[in-house]
Amino acid sequence: MAPLALAQFICSFAGSNMNVMINDISHDLDTTVQGVQITITVFLLVMAALMIPGGKLTDRYGRKRCFLVGLAVYGTGALLSAAAPGLGVLILGNSVLEGIGTALLIPPVYILTTLLFTDLTSRARAFGVIMAAGGIGAAAGPLIGGLITTAISWRAAFVFQALVIALIIVLSRTIADPVPPEPTRPFDIRGAVLSAGGLVLIVMGILAADDNIWLTLALLGAGCLVLVWFTHVIRSEERAGGEPLLSTSLFHNRASNLGLITQNIQWLLLMGTSFTVATYLQVVRDRDAIETGVIFTAATLGLLAASLTAERLAARRAQRTLIIAGFALTGAGIGVLIAMVGGSSSNWAFAPGLLLIGLGLGVMLTPSVNVVQSAFPESRQGEISGLSRSVSNLGSSFGTAIAGTILVAGLSDHAYLVAMGTLAFAALAGLGTALRMPRTAATPAASGPSATGLRPGT
Repeated sequence: MAPLALAQFICSFAGSNMNVMINDISHDLDTTVQGVQITITVFLLVMAALMIPGGKLTDRYGRKRCFLVGLAVYGTGALLSAAAPGLGVLILGNSVLEGIGTALLIPPVYILTTLLFTDLTSRARAFGVIMAAGGIGAAAGPLIGGLITTAISWRAAFVFQALVIALIIVLSRTIADPVPPEPTRPFDIRGAVLSAGGLVLIVMGILAADDNIWLTLALLGAGCLVLVWFTHVIRSEERAGGEPLLSTSLFHNRASNLGLITQNIQWLLLMGTSFTVATYLQVVRDRDAIETGVIFTAATLGLLAASLTAERLAARRAQRTLIIAGFALTGAGIGVLIAMVGGSSSNWAFAPGLLLIGLGLGVMLTPSVNVVQSAFPESRQGEISGLSRSVSNLGSSFGTAIAGTILVAGLSDHAYLVAMGTLAFAALAGLGTALRMPRTAATPAASGPSATGLRPGT
């Protein structure tokens, strides 16, 4: 579990730690807040766009091999980012190479966990550890990044990532791939290009909203058309008896479909809140990296507390119930943030809201993943793992892109309120989705398909 959990931790850390370096990076590389926002968003977007192909490649080349190659590519990107002389090299190292590396290494984390932990209870425990590592990495990223940036430099934060990657590679020697690779298995290159292209166009459209609304509409429309084309291609491939990048049968399970939507919204809320609050603190309230990171400690503590009780909660409560409770807590936390921060200049005004958000996300991250992964047998884990991680990372991209676009359009108290209000609406949408989940997607304590409504994946 150690290398798998650490891998999820460092990838989630990479998605949020740059939020507290906005001022330092923009001054050092002579760029703007928008430039740093684009770097962060493109990193999350590359992950989302390539996660489905990354999941499929594990079937062909093996889960452990893809994991190790992904670690090597990620580590190279981290070192390149540490030495970046300008924004272009930082985007190449952080956004492109680290993004590609993550897309290769994250699907094996979830596939191996599903294959090695065969009953729902032990799998819930394992996913609890991994999702806790991911959630804490995202929530603690601003604190750790702030400490490193203040004590040394923002560049040292990328060296830290490279050192953690080296440790994971050493620990990975103990991992055994339970299923042999299939070198002759086909890979749908056309589907990979179309799926990635459609997602890239949509997120680019969101990023363009503060500059040109017509360009935004054009990019969003083009993205939707490409994804429709992608759907047509995979259906045609299935009818011809081939193996498309993504089987349409993955979307025939209602519990899994709704679980994917909740995953997307959860990461949208986590990364959107992180970017909004961090940017507001540094640009509007002129807080430095360490102060911003310390303020985020409340969210980290909430996530940690919820994660420590995840196994006990999973044994006693239905997964649907935990997801509903998580969205309710997160929505309440956003409401508290809006109410308290608007009327106070104190840093402590952020703590109650961030604590509630951390608790809410910690309660529901694991159940959503477990609902999705456990809905499919062993033979489908490469596909569903790639889809699941793609949907989650797309949520992270949406969170940073939407919140960042609103903030960059006008960095002020008003923009902060609009951005947080948008996130509150997303939390309500997540709650509504969770309420529609089947009640039979119940507790991991129940055993067998008839008790849970899910196939155990063995």
